[in-house]
Amino acid sequence: MGRPVTQPRLTAQSLVAADGFELPMRVWLPEGGEAPRAVIVALHGFNDYSNAFETAGRNLARHGIATYAYDQRGFGATRDRGIWPGTDTLVADLGTAVEQVRARHPRVPVHVLGESMGGAVVLTALTRPDAPRVDGAILVAPAVWGRETMGFFPRAALWVTYNLVPGMVVHPPRELNIQPSDNIEMLRALGRDPLVIKGSRVDALEGLTDLMSAALPACGRLEVPSLVLYGAREQVLPPKPVERALADFEAGGRHVVAVYPDGYHMLLRDLKGSLVVEDIAAWIADPKIPLASGADRAPRQLLAAK
Repeated sequence: MGRPVTQPRLTAQSLVAADGFELPMRVWLPEGGEAPRAVIVALHGFNDYSNAFETAGRNLARHGIATYAYDQRGFGATRDRGIWPGTDTLVADLGTAVEQVRARHPRVPVHVLGESMGGAVVLTALTRPDAPRVDGAILVAPAVWGRETMGFFPRAALWVTYNLVPGMVVHPPRELNIQPSDNIEMLRALGRDPLVIKGSRVDALEGLTDLMSAALPACGRLEVPSLVLYGAREQVLPPKPVERALADFEAGGRHVVAVYPDGYHMLLRDLKGSLVVEDIAAWIADPKIPLASGADRAPRQLLAAK
């Protein structure tokens, strides 16, 4: 993030940060000019962009919930796509977005929603002393794969490549056969989308690891009431950090934790993604009512049984 040169603002199509950097934004509002009963600021995952919330945003709008999703720096249609901006910059942009959305919708509850990497940004931001003021958080498969939960060889490989060839672009090995969703048509569309990054620079992977390493211990310090969602068929994140995160979230008793038996990493875009969106809308309306899907019952046991 550069030095402040302007007042942050929301335009028709972007969030403008204090350093003048423009973050393309998509907005889904309730139909017919109806005032929203709640607002969500949504953060996408690694190598993705704001289009990730197209279906969820439209469905939430039908419940009277407005969604503002922006392309985080280094992703989507932003300048310097593929270049890691740094954890502090990602956190600062979230604070700016929340501040601007609150100004646009005064006296309306504002929630933040983070998917995967976006969840790690939310966790890190909300557990800092200068955390943005929000009414709640929705964490969708938050990325909490910190260094301490990685094996020796992945850590060593990342260290060597980062120090020798930080700008080298790498692609996920096909032989890993990781399935992020059961929505195959959606996955094929992502493969055709030019704004979805297909290969990652090593220094971006190093930055992502730093972010996830900050997010994992933040799970036990999160004070903001939150809805934490994982899929029992999670394949992108390994079980060890996910199980630790779930234990930390449940320990405080202030969060609702849910695991979907048929859910994958991309819960909102899975074939049963509408069920997850319904739970989010219901939790925003009343976080004390059990989820209609039943995914908030014995979540850790469900995950262990996958």
